[in-house]
Amino acid sequence: MRLRDCRSCGCIAAIFLAAASAKAGSAAGFNFQRDTLAFANTTVFEYHNGEVVSRWGRKSDRYTRRCFVMTRAAEQFYKFARFEPNAPRLDESELHKRIRAVTRKQPWHDPLPPEKRIVFSGYHNLRELSQVHTRLMQRNIGLGWVAYLRPGNGRMFYMHGRGYQEKTHRLLEEALARQEFFIAYLSDFPILHINHSVLVYKHDKPRSAEGTDHYLVYDPNHPDAPRHLEWLPMKREFNYQKDREFAGGFTRVFQVYGKFLQ
Repeated sequence: MRLRDCRSCGCIAAIFLAAASAKAGSAAGFNFQRDTLAFANTTVFEYHNGEVVSRWGRKSDRYTRRCFVMTRAAEQFYKFARFEPNAPRLDESELHKRIRAVTRKQPWHDPLPPEKRIVFSGYHNLRELSQVHTRLMQRNIGLGWVAYLRPGNGRMFYMHGRGYQEKTHRLLEEALARQEFFIAYLSDFPILHINHSVLVYKHDKPRSAEGTDHYLVYDPNHPDAPRHLEWLPMKREFNYQKDREFAGGFTRVFQVYGKFLQ
């Protein structure tokens, strides 16, 4: 009887561990103020209502062209890192190694179970870590110029049809239904009012009567609060929220980091 009880307890513990692992890797648990980077990606140009008004001075300490790197890092830390705030803090040398270890993992891989994740002791979450060690994080999460060489970039030159955007919308909906992330490349090539990457992590509100879908995104240019992306079924196109860099409205969406070579 005792052996049977122990086996039952073992099964129950295994079930709870599996549930905890699933919850830890589910995008449904993503919290903007906890799971995003505290610093911002900055633009090469200064904008007003989406129009270039001047070029920023060439300062070596500016952090630019890293939107792809930062959206990827947010997903990687969410899926492969674990934070232990009550343990002693790591020194910078060890932090360097562990940040690199997280960002070398492919973002489209399944989340690691808690016991196999890379541990960051002394910090509550990614937001705190990146606020305390901004420059260290910026130096170690990836190079910006590499994003320009991604094979998936080629789609912006020829995938202009609305049918492809309908397919992208379907893939986005399927990813969120599986409680996964969707890293989106936003482009209106050849106009290039927008050339950017954001992390879509949940619906903002239920689908409207007209069929419009509303999404919350992490935009590396705006670490203060989520931004908004919409799918307009009547136009078969996406719209992105207006800000100082983008006049708002039409953008094409291409999924990136969803699989190898994407």
